[in-house]
Amino acid sequence: MNKRFFLLAIIAVGLCFLNQVILAADQPNVILIMADDVGIEAFKTYGGESYSTPNIDRMAATGMQFQHCYSQPLCTPSRVKLMTGQSNVTNYFDFSLLHPDLTTIGHYMKRAGYTTGITGKWQLYGASHYKTTAGLGMRPENAGFDQYRLWQIEQLGSRYHDPLIIENGKKLEGKGKYGPKLFNDFALDFIRKHKDEPFFLYYPMVLVHDPFVQTPDSEKGGKLDQEQQRHAYFADMMAYMDKAVGKIIKEVEAQGLSDNTLIIFTGDNGTHQSITSQWKGAPTQGGKGLSTDAGTHVPLYAIWPGTIKPGTRTDCLVDFSDFLPTALEVAGTSALPEAQLSGKSFLPILKGDESKARDFVYTYSNPRPTRKAFRRAVFSRNQSYKLYADGRFYHVAKDRLEKNNITSGSEADQPKLRAELQAVIDSWPKHGEMLIEGSVVE
Repeated sequence: MNKRFFLLAIIAVGLCFLNQVILAADQPNVILIMADDVGIEAFKTYGGESYSTPNIDRMAATGMQFQHCYSQPLCTPSRVKLMTGQSNVTNYFDFSLLHPDLTTIGHYMKRAGYTTGITGKWQLYGASHYKTTAGLGMRPENAGFDQYRLWQIEQLGSRYHDPLIIENGKKLEGKGKYGPKLFNDFALDFIRKHKDEPFFLYYPMVLVHDPFVQTPDSEKGGKLDQEQQRHAYFADMMAYMDKAVGKIIKEVEAQGLSDNTLIIFTGDNGTHQSITSQWKGAPTQGGKGLSTDAGTHVPLYAIWPGTIKPGTRTDCLVDFSDFLPTALEVAGTSALPEAQLSGKSFLPILKGDESKARDFVYTYSNPRPTRKAFRRAVFSRNQSYKLYADGRFYHVAKDRLEKNNITSGSEADQPKLRAELQAVIDSWPKHGEMLIEGSVVE
């Protein structure tokens, strides 16, 4: 009898282990990489001519490139949207803050059985230099992440040379070190440590945000004026960012995880306005902070051997609220019904089915509601046209900087499309209510 019980126990343990193995195999890993301050004009596969990014170019060659991914004009709003799968109009209350009561992509992926990690830039708690809003946001350990190595939680400090970095609640020694390398090292180590279990790695890079400074790979010496130096260092930072992405891809390959890992690369908003790049044969200024395409049209690449057809380009629209539901569908789960996510999974698109792609993107931008100097922008758009809540209407496919407002009833007007875009705007609240007690967005 004891032998029979022992045998049954062994079988039960074996079945449990087999079930875990099957579950892990059914739950692909997800790596979401987001560069800081870089628009489409900086990448060769989108028509860029100024910078070398061979590893990211290979993502386009071996996976899928989205021609129409749109972020918020500034970083924190994009991060809040990505983290929550919701429009800023419903949950954004001030710059550098993620409300501590919100449910994040980290929470959802952890509930789905994933080990979760994040490395790079946080900027969601409210560091001390923000003064009146310091500490009002969410800490990474409360955001569903098992492990982290991050810059800008409670304090600002340097992100590049001699960086101020916190790892799992403790200060990391940064003297004489380079921040982007430390973040990349964490990402590589995370992949190695968790190769035998489903993992979600969110990698919001600190590159290529200003200040524009030398990387460890920059050539030393030479005499350059201030503008030449800024552009030279920006190019170096682009190259280092690309190298970091390449290391992630190679590590996934080295661990034999390629066929079971979705790797996504995007950017949080347009390039810094002090940077001018060659794009499609013309000098093109960065548009960070602007609601035009220059500030919101960002790169999006995805690779997943065996699932994504190599060399695919798609014109399907992607909004930043779409990353969370996509990750959840990859994980084989969904958000709680009460979450009311505004995002739409683009997993079917990755698999070649564009039949249910979104028709429009809605954007509510009010990055610093307590500062009137930052203009609010509310608009809806498709791949070619954009309508603002104040009635401005642009053919953005031909008018990227929005110089020519199409007047209603004119020969260039598209009344049916204008009405459809207006209906999208009307389906959302007129303004967002800030979550700080006693304050409302005007």
